[in-house]
Amino acid sequence: MENKEKEVIRQAVRERYGNIVKSVSESTGLQPATSCCGQSENSTLPKPATSCCDGPQVTPQQMSALMGYSKADLSSVVDGANLGLGCGNPVALASLKSGEVVVDLGSGGGFDCFLAAKQVGENGRVIGVDMTPDMLSRARMNAEKMKTANVEFRLGEIEHLPVADNTADIIMSNCVINLSPDKLQVYHEAFRILKPGGRLAISDVVATAPLPADVQQNLALVSACVGGAATVDETTIMLQEAGFNNIRITAKDESRELISKWVPGETKNAGDYVVSAYIEAIKPKGSQPCSSAS
Repeated sequence: MENKEKEVIRQAVRERYGNIVKSVSESTGLQPATSCCGQSENSTLPKPATSCCDGPQVTPQQMSALMGYSKADLSSVVDGANLGLGCGNPVALASLKSGEVVVDLGSGGGFDCFLAAKQVGENGRVIGVDMTPDMLSRARMNAEKMKTANVEFRLGEIEHLPVADNTADIIMSNCVINLSPDKLQVYHEAFRILKPGGRLAISDVVATAPLPADVQQNLALVSACVGGAATVDETTIMLQEAGFNNIRITAKDESRELISKWVPGETKNAGDYVVSAYIEAIKPKGSQPCSSAS
């Protein structure tokens, strides 16, 4: 993929998630966007064939409950931190310990970061990275409201992380890597910033079969976490090439029905092509930081 094509995808993703966070009300949580799926009326993204805002609205809390978060998790953060954009619960997968350093790729409003911060405690640290300035502003405002001293948020692309080598004990991400047009670069960067012995705890969308070309080329479907999904085999190969071992990818077939609701009105059923999965891997002890792919 040419650099120009990659930037078109990144800009489409920035636009979609920037519009989503702008729809957040401090008092009521997520309000309906001015147009379907967080798009403004001036959005340059294609719109689904029919409105995905038809029918009953699902709140971020309801969506997150379906993804495995407890009532205690949902009630422990301020309004606007949980935007309901995940496809699983990487915090539960991570089995965090006191004092660990966590980096969250695509941290959004900070929901997973705040949950992780409680588990690593005051001797631990959580770094959230997001490329959308509006998301970053929202997350920092949420951190001030939560008075969370061991969390910081940094502006950056997950392909070029603003984090030093050998920093993190664990890397989390929730339904974000599928949005990247250069996933191998993301995994190289993850390997670079992990300490030897560090681990991945990722919830993401993977393809169960190669996606049709028209799905891959549809920016609305890419931005909706469908069109950019890599297959399980492709993901495994990329993780191996980046240097990881102990790779485990666990597909959650029960997520197909929910994923199908992300883009209603499309001629193709998203749940027929992609599924939510947990992705785990370890950076071998004794590893040296590898130069990231360009």
